[in-house]
Amino acid sequence: MRPLIGISCCQKPFGIFGTPNHAASDSYVRVVRGPAHGTPVLLPAAGEDLSEELLPHLDGLILTGSRSNVWPGHYDGPAHADGTPEDHCRDATTLPLIRAAIENGVPLLAICRGMQELNVALGGSLDQRIQDLPGRMDHSTPSDQPIPRVRTGKAHGVRIETEGALARVLTPPARQAGRLAVNSLHNQGVQRLAPRLVAEAWAPDGTVEAVRVEGATAFAIGVQWHPEYDWEHDADSRAIFLAFGQACAAHRAARLGHTGLAQAAE
Repeated sequence: MRPLIGISCCQKPFGIFGTPNHAASDSYVRVVRGPAHGTPVLLPAAGEDLSEELLPHLDGLILTGSRSNVWPGHYDGPAHADGTPEDHCRDATTLPLIRAAIENGVPLLAICRGMQELNVALGGSLDQRIQDLPGRMDHSTPSDQPIPRVRTGKAHGVRIETEGALARVLTPPARQAGRLAVNSLHNQGVQRLAPRLVAEAWAPDGTVEAVRVEGATAFAIGVQWHPEYDWEHDADSRAIFLAFGQACAAHRAARLGHTGLAQAAE
């Protein structure tokens, strides 16, 4: 059986009555079934108890992107501007889930909002609107474009730490060049890096674009862009999910091996 890979959901209103639903983009399901070679498990935004109940059965965790922003109360930041989407149910689920996954050696890949959650969960803070800061780029473009290929296309380059964990999973050309072209669909970004995180990639304006969890016993990387959008034709995006999937498969083998030994002892 393929490794079971959890995909974090958002809570969103659905239908004419705005009924709360738990949702994740199909792009994450497809990439788990594709290069990650896993079985996708959608994780509802159901609160802290979820980590205790589901994490022992998971072989990996993808923290998804979202239009909602992490609530600033989690990092003692100023209130969001009026109209900024928040998802308190997701925050209540993912922040403790992140800490539990790292503590238990469950492979973790954090994407866009997921990387921001990773930073906040481990004690970091966020800038809420990078485009309003002096000397910074508008990282939200081209998110307002109606044409999908423009919206999710490459927006700028990033400089990569060539000796880092991210570089080791990329293709040799990207690793040797120390550069990568990425898309960009976010307003928030790392302000103060969490003590356990190490920056591994930077945008031209200095925005942190990738991190690793220092001392993690399993794959634990965050990227600010969306590799799930173009893995079918971008070798480096695909390479990230291949490496993550391999880590999930290794975790599953170890988990089932330990389970088998325990059952045999009984």
